[in-house]
Amino acid sequence: MPMSEVRLDERGVHVGPRLVVSFHRTLRVPDDGGTYPLPPGLGPFPVMTWDDLVVEPPAGWRDTDFFIPLHQREALWIGFDGADWKPNAVQVALGGVDALTGQAFAPRLSASPQNYLVCPAQPWLDGINAGEGWVRQFVAVPLGRGLTVESQLVEGPEQGALGLVVYEPKPGRFPDEPPEEIEFEVAMHAPQQDVALGLGAGGRLAQRIHPDPHGVDVWDDTSATPIVVHLVDTRAFTTLTGRRPPPTPIDAATYAAYGLPWFALYDEALGDIEPAGPLAGVKSVDSADGGGPAESGGKGRPVTPGPVIGIRPRSSRHSNH
Repeated sequence: MPMSEVRLDERGVHVGPRLVVSFHRTLRVPDDGGTYPLPPGLGPFPVMTWDDLVVEPPAGWRDTDFFIPLHQREALWIGFDGADWKPNAVQVALGGVDALTGQAFAPRLSASPQNYLVCPAQPWLDGINAGEGWVRQFVAVPLGRGLTVESQLVEGPEQGALGLVVYEPKPGRFPDEPPEEIEFEVAMHAPQQDVALGLGAGGRLAQRIHPDPHGVDVWDDTSATPIVVHLVDTRAFTTLTGRRPPPTPIDAATYAAYGLPWFALYDEALGDIEPAGPLAGVKSVDSADGGGPAESGGKGRPVTPGPVIGIRPRSSRHSNH
């Protein structure tokens, strides 16, 4: 089976006919040893392409790559909108590290340990698979300072980008058509490597990564479709595109002070894969460098979450719902 078509629209990155991947701004939760409910989505990051560049692309970028702007120490989560009647398998890489196993990333599916998500029923991924029933939040950090998950687990130069590989199921394992009741809805210098970002580990969030209910043999390795999303800081974003970056979101303490909602996902019946040993030992950003800016909601800013809303996997996770 050939690779799937990849295209971009206002919903996110479409991979094949059913799966949409999106990237969401969110609150950075404190790294204080507590496990927090899921923070809200504060709107999607703008996903940019080669056509949005006003300068030569940085070395190593391909014309099929995407990029998103983040403030340093900003958190994000990845959203997956798939089809219940015909799911996809998705691997997630933080540079050269597998986000589920902590091993060197390879575009190849494994059942033990499970190194991929099944979408659906996995609606979101907020961080690395570091604990039982919880993850360590994805936080944007500069490369070259020993703060990224990648720098702590693999040798060699940091890649920094967020990588995804999407797989189709083998022919005949699921229906080819949906059931009738379902509807689908300025000239500047090119940036240098030191403005690229990678993903470090932040505070703890209550989130399960579900085991594959279908089995690894369901997925077609020959359909593997890679996606690369570069993470650039706000200076690089302006340099690359000539546009002003989005403003930084409010911090977790301010959000909680206003009594705005957090979220708990009702997904106990779907189970949870084992935490990855290598990822359990990854130092968080705050422990690695002694704490981030106060506005990030980092160490030293205790937060009492406001109301916690229970939601199902297909529900919205935005603060205004």
